[in-house]
Amino acid sequence: MGAEAEKTAVLSSREKVTVAILARNEEATIEKVIMSAASCCGDVIVIDGNSTDLTRELARAAGARVYRDGGRGKGDGIRKAIEVARGEVIVFSDADGSHDPNDIPALAAPIITGRADLVVGSRWRGGSDELAGDIAKFVRSTGSAIIALVINYRWNIRLTDVENGFRAISTEAARDLELKEHGFTIEQEMIMKCLRRGYRVTEVATHEYVRQSGHSQLKVYKVWHRFLWCLLRNLIK
Repeated sequence: MGAEAEKTAVLSSREKVTVAILARNEEATIEKVIMSAASCCGDVIVIDGNSTDLTRELARAAGARVYRDGGRGKGDGIRKAIEVARGEVIVFSDADGSHDPNDIPALAAPIITGRADLVVGSRWRGGSDELAGDIAKFVRSTGSAIIALVINYRWNIRLTDVENGFRAISTEAARDLELKEHGFTIEQEMIMKCLRRGYRVTEVATHEYVRQSGHSQLKVYKVWHRFLWCLLRNLIK
């Protein structure tokens, strides 16, 4: 089945897809992101990281189901999304407008058609406006490439992007993984646990745009050691 045929298949099976939007203080963009995602799925949920602005209120008004995470970071929000998702497939998306909702069917298609259990959006294949331009972004992209290289050789796979939060996973597989990480490290934990348990992991090209408002909450200089520890711990299990 070609890419366009798969996309058509997903759109005709949109009720099987839950889009989970992770948000914290994203009142400027949350309504637009929800409405765009709703055209590609049957269920939109917003997992709010205890926003102090109008994110929750605007999300409810836009038609999303809204839940708060436990306040321990992005990983906590992802676990909440996995718990409350109604669809057979969960697509995770940021709330800042950096992810293109038109890519949602491409992410979900390999799972709906039975070819994969986890599909990661690759910024290396689709391009990114956020991974180059200054020292901090260079360090971030270099670290991500090194982690991908280690995972690839450990499990004999060839992924280009293991850290992108824009991804889709079978709800059944997600609930089987028993994810533990609280922060951004949950993305690489998800991939490594899928590979260890025999789930099929692949990627599709997606483009990452400049966030439309706010600032990234990932400060690499503060958390680099957590990425390294998560990598080592999951490699040796």
